[in-house]
Amino acid sequence: MQKKLITIIIGSIILLSGFASAQKPNAREIMDRVDMVINGPKDQKLIMELKLIDKNGDERVREIVMYQKGSNKRLSKFLSPADQKGIGFLSLPGGKMYLYLPAFQKIRRIAGHIKNNRFAGTDMTYEDMEAINYNEKWLPELNGEDEEHYILQLKPKENVSTAYKSMKIWVLKDKFFPTRIEYYNKTGKLIKILTREEIEKVDGYWVARKSTMENLKSGHKTLIILKQVKFDSGLSDDIFTKRYLRR
Repeated sequence: MQKKLITIIIGSIILLSGFASAQKPNAREIMDRVDMVINGPKDQKLIMELKLIDKNGDERVREIVMYQKGSNKRLSKFLSPADQKGIGFLSLPGGKMYLYLPAFQKIRRIAGHIKNNRFAGTDMTYEDMEAINYNEKWLPELNGEDEEHYILQLKPKENVSTAYKSMKIWVLKDKFFPTRIEYYNKTGKLIKILTREEIEKVDGYWVARKSTMENLKSGHKTLIILKQVKFDSGLSDDIFTKRYLRR
């Protein structure tokens, strides 16, 4: 009888342990789920309003369209205002990045040492603008949690070219959608914060209706408002080319 009781107790402990493990995934599992959520669509087209806000509260407004296919192809082009229309950015597999400036009618390859330069006056760098698959470039560590979020510390893998020493990401436990990203420079100083708000599901995929990238040194912010989004429309590979970037 005593032996049977001990067996039941041990079985219960194993069951509870397994349940706890299922409830709390490890850092790699969380990162896998994040990649699945943000890169879930086969392709996506987003039209966004950008408000560039300086430390005095003065605003400049721009509109941009972004196309993405899979997790490693992305093209972004300004639609307005007139003096910015046509400025485009293309990121392709293997870390290839290209910038098109209509005023010069020239496509420029973005070299690794300038990936941390700002894109067209926004608070996003060229590196921030590229399509991202976290597991390809970053090693995650579970850094803590709060009631709603897992908090991951990310460090770059060996031989990965990045302007950041590390990043810290807050991931919603129920959606595995990142709502806050802190960016740390090579000296370990916090330099930028991206926050995402108004999270909702559109056609089966989670999106943020509003995002803000804040530069802590300059006090400048870029507010990103999602105006239109379309998923799984069968975007052609021809969009993700230098020829299309120039159009």
